[in-house]
Amino acid sequence: MSACAGDRGAPDCRPARWIGLAASPSFGLMALGSVLAGTRVDALCGAMQGSSALFGMTAMYLLMAVFHLPPWVRLLYAARRAARTAARACP
Repeated sequence: MSACAGDRGAPDCRPARWIGLAASPSFGLMALGSVLAGTRVDALCGAMQGSSALFGMTAMYLLMAVFHLPPWVRLLYAARRAARTAARACP
């Protein structure tokens, strides 16, 4: 049984759930920032002369944002399910 399942004396896990939601938007903002800053990849790595910044850190940040989306999907699914349940309960 999980320590967050409402046991007496168990730590409160709500902050951990909310922190999980912070990763995807943070990485999305970092990707946007790397595009707007115009970071040149070839300045960081001499072997990649003439490559676009889109294939460097921006792509990595976008992938990380996508990989951290599951907490958002679970939150949206739970909200949608709750809305359907509430709609059925109202006459």
